[in-house]
Order: sequence, then structure tokens, then C-alpha cells
Amino acid sequence: MKRFLVCTSVKMNMAKIKQDKEPTGSDLFKFQLHAVCHDTKARRGTIHTRRGRVETPAFMPVGTQGTVKGMLPEQLKEIGAQIILGNTYHLYLRPGHERMARLGGLHKFMNWDRPILTDSGGFQVFSLGELRKIDEQGVRFQSHLDGSAHILTPELSIGIQESLGADIMMVFDECIPHPATHAYVAESTARSTRWAARCKEARTDSSAALFGIVQGGMEQDLRRQSVMDLLEIGFDGYALGGLSVGESAEVMYQVMDWSLPLLPAECPRYVMGVGTPENLVEAVARGADMFDCVMPTRNARNGVLFTSFGKVSIKQARFSEDEMPIDPDCNCYVCSNYSRAYLRHLYQSNEILASVLNTTHNLYYYLHLMQRIRDAIAAGRYRAFREEFYRKRIPAGDGHAFTGSV
Repeated sequence: MKRFLVCTSVKMNMAKIKQDKEPTGSDLFKFQLHAVCHDTKARRGTIHTRRGRVETPAFMPVGTQGTVKGMLPEQLKEIGAQIILGNTYHLYLRPGHERMARLGGLHKFMNWDRPILTDSGGFQVFSLGELRKIDEQGVRFQSHLDGSAHILTPELSIGIQESLGADIMMVFDECIPHPATHAYVAESTARSTRWAARCKEARTDSSAALFGIVQGGMEQDLRRQSVMDLLEIGFDGYALGGLSVGESAEVMYQVMDWSLPLLPAECPRYVMGVGTPENLVEAVARGADMFDCVMPTRNARNGVLFTSFGKVSIKQARFSEDEMPIDPDCNCYVCSNYSRAYLRHLYQSNEILASVLNTTHNLYYYLHLMQRIRDAIAAGRYRAFREEFYRKRIPAGDGHAFTGSV
């Protein structure tokens, strides 16, 4: 018999992890776990939101400024996008969250009727470097658009996300740079935990989910402490933040190995800002359910395409008379209709269509990869899928070798 596993508030102390049965507050958010791979930690599930379901593991295309660059919403649906990511920082600065609310929210504004997850703005503020200052209240920063002064607090971050109409909101946190001293990481992580509690207190929309974000840098003890503190507060789901900030793939996987097993099984687990196809395959094997990254869209605009055998730089002269599709194993619209020679010509000619076709292919590749992952987990063959995935890759295609320990 199938049953819903609803993510509940979970309390934890140093001696024992204990689950609390009180709901976190989202009335319409549920996570249903269907299957767990018997020889890895890969999970197959369904997230239920007020605007529909998301089958997991899932990849979320990034729509930074109310659009996934180069793609119509209808095209995103056609290639299998279930949920997209919106950017709190950028939409706060332009066109503004109050204007967005008056216009009916982000879904209506961009003509997208499926779920949207919004980040909190923490990573974008982190990226401002010298233009920002962090204190207990929040982050003071100068706009990258016009230099105007702003302060982003946990309360404002939640207010912006609710104004946008997000279906899944993220707590406001500090993305810790790498490398950083243990003392700095400890101070920052503790502050992010206090901000997370303020975010939950500020939340007014009970139909939208709110996820906590695990910080702690590359320090095992601080990652564990962050998990424990967030579980004490209680959220609808949990994310790993502070990854893909310059650490090696091996360190990234180690942090996942430390952190993911500590999170409650009945809640979705989101690894933020990750990453390459190899990263996704490895993170799924460690129990992650959700991902986002600008890599497929940004690389597409730079002429780098993802395939079943690794990355291809369409800029290379060797493709100038190549009549093959980008990936003979791919069934996307681009691979079904256009040659490598044509795509190279478009890119070399600076044609807008180059970005459109390259983005269509790359996002299809990522979304189809996730579909194949879901099918493999459901069939009980994820380990075999993982091994086959690596056998087809050209050595050093992305620089991340298969780590077979999981």
C-alpha cells in the first residue's frame, strides 16, 4: 500500500536523532518516497506542491530573471522540465518584488504554471565580494546594477519569495567561501542557523514549503552541528549549501557523505548549485533528490554541449563538415534535425539561434539523464546504470572520475 511520507519537524540532540510528529507548517507540501536502491543510497520519490508534482531525483533549470535563457516556457515543458528556479536577489532589484506582486506573481509574469523554487539571495550576495557587508541583521550591499544601497535580511528574503509566489522557498543564509578558517566557518554557520529560525518565524504563506540550508563549509563537525540545529527548528525539506565554491569533486562528495545520511528520510534533500552530469550521478548515489545549476545553459551559450560520451566544444574546426548530430544517442529536437557542422556555423556566426539550439539540447540532456536515473532506481538497477554511465564517457571529459565507494 502506498502512503505519503510527510516531512515533519525533526528534533535532534548530540546523543540521538528523534523525529517530532508536528508538521512544519506547509499545508499543501508532501514528499512521497517510492523506492531506495538496495546497494546505493539512491532514492525515487515524488514531491507534491500546490502547483503540481515533481518526480525525483529532479533537475531544476535556472530562470535567474524570470526566464530560462533562450527557452520559452512551452519548450521547457516539452523537454521535461517539472520545476524551475527563480532568483530572489535579481528579481528584488529588477523589476522589484512589490511590482511583481501587483502583476500577479512570478508564475503569471513569466507564463509558467508549474512549481517554482526560489533561492534566498544568499549566494548572489556572497558573489558580490567587496560590495557587501555581513552582520547579525543581514547583508548590506550595493546593487550591481546602479550602485544603490540595500540591506537584505531573513525577513525581507521571505517577504520577497512570498511576493513572487514561490512554491518552495529557501531560508536566507551565508554561502561560506572556500577556503576559510574553522573559526570563521563556525561563526558564519551559527549565524545562518539564527537567520533560518528568523525565516521560519517570518513566513506567512502556509501553502508554500520552506527548506532549511545546511552550512558548515568543509568541516565535518560543523556540518553535523548545522544539521542538528536545523532539525531542531524543523523545515519541509533540507538543502546542502556551500558546495561548488572551488573545492575538489572529492571534497564535495565527502561533504555529501557526512551530511546527507543525517537528514530525515521522509524529507526531500536538495544539493544546491551542483553541477556536472558526473556530480548529479554521484550525488544521487548518496541520497540527494533535487539539483539546480546554470551549467547546461551557461555552457550552451559558450558553445559547450553535454553528451552521453562527455562534453563537446562545438567551436572546434573539426566539426566544420561533420554531418553527425551532437549525440547520436540523443532524441532531442536538435539532435533529430541539425548537424554538428550547422551548430558550429551558427556559433561562429554569433547567431542567436546558436544559443537557443545549444540550450535546448543541453537542458534536454540533463532532464533526460534524470529521467533515466529515476527509471533505473525504480527498476532496482541504479548501480548498473552508474557503471554504464561512466563506461560511455571519454576519459577526463569532465575531470571527475568514478568513485565506486558508495
